[in-house]
Amino acid sequence: MAAFVDTHCHLDAPEFGAQAAEVHARTRAAGVALCVIPAVAAFNFDTVRALAHRQHDAYALGVHPLCTREADDADLDRLEAELTRQAADPRLVAVGEIGLDHFVKDLDAVKQARIFHRQLELARAHDLPVLIHVRRSVDQVLKHLRQVGRGRPWRGIAHAFNGSEQQAQACIDMGLKLGFGGAVTFERALQLRRLARSVPLEAIVLETDAPDIPPHWLYRTQAERDAGQAQGRNEPAELPRIAAVLAQLRGMALPALAEATTRNACDAMPRLTALLADDPDGRAPDASGYAGPAPL
Repeated sequence: MAAFVDTHCHLDAPEFGAQAAEVHARTRAAGVALCVIPAVAAFNFDTVRALAHRQHDAYALGVHPLCTREADDADLDRLEAELTRQAADPRLVAVGEIGLDHFVKDLDAVKQARIFHRQLELARAHDLPVLIHVRRSVDQVLKHLRQVGRGRPWRGIAHAFNGSEQQAQACIDMGLKLGFGGAVTFERALQLRRLARSVPLEAIVLETDAPDIPPHWLYRTQAERDAGQAQGRNEPAELPRIAAVLAQLRGMALPALAEATTRNACDAMPRLTALLADDPDGRAPDASGYAGPAPL
C-alpha cells in the first residue's frame, strides 16, 4: 500500500505533551510514513529539528504570521543563520510556516508583510520550498510571491487552502500545491469540497495541521464544549481517514490518492524523496550521512 505523507503537523505542540511517542507509533501504524513539522518562531527552531531527527520525520523553519507580534529583525537573522547552519541537513525540507493572516484583526499587516517578504527572500537564497499560511490573504500572498520570484516558479504548499477556484489556479500557476485536511470532511464545507473535486490531482497534498483543524468526527461544537466535552485533538494518524473522504469526493480509490499525494508532496519538497526512499516506513535509523550539528 502506498504510504501517506502529512505535509503539515505541529507535533511539538503542548497538546501532545508527554504522549509524543504514542502519537508517533499511531502515526506509523496508520500508514503515514513521514510528517513535516514546521516551526512557528525562533523559540522552537531547535525543538522541531530535534523532534524530526528523533522520529525520522522532516521539518521546516520559519516565523508564523501569528507570531509576528513578538518577532523582530533578530528573529529573521536567526532564521538566516539556522538555514545556513543546517543547509546540509536532509530533514530540513522547507521554509515555513510563513505567510499572511488577515483573519486575526489585531495583527500588524505591514509588519506581517515585511517579515513574510524577507522569509521568501531567504527561501530563494537557500533554494528551499515554502509552506505558506494563506488565511484570507491569498491575493496578497501571491503578490509577494510574484515580487520575490521575478518570473521564476516556486515550490511549496498553500497550507489549509480555502480560497476560490481562481485563487487556487493562481497558486498552482505559481508552482504551489494546495493542502487539504480535516476541513474537507465537513459536509457543510461546500466551497472547499467543490474545490477538492475540481482542482487537478497533481496539485493536491494531504495535511492534518495537528493538533488543529480536527476532522468532523473529532470536532465538538461550542455547546458540546460548554457541556464538558473536550475538543478532539487532531493527529497524523487521522490522515488516512481524511484522505478517504477526499478520495470519495473525487471518485477514486484510496491507494491511488495516497500514491498521487505522496508524489505531489515530493514534488513540492524534493528532499522528501530521499527520506522516503531511505526510510519508507519511517522506522529505519538515519542513513542520510548528515554530518552537521547533532540534534539537541
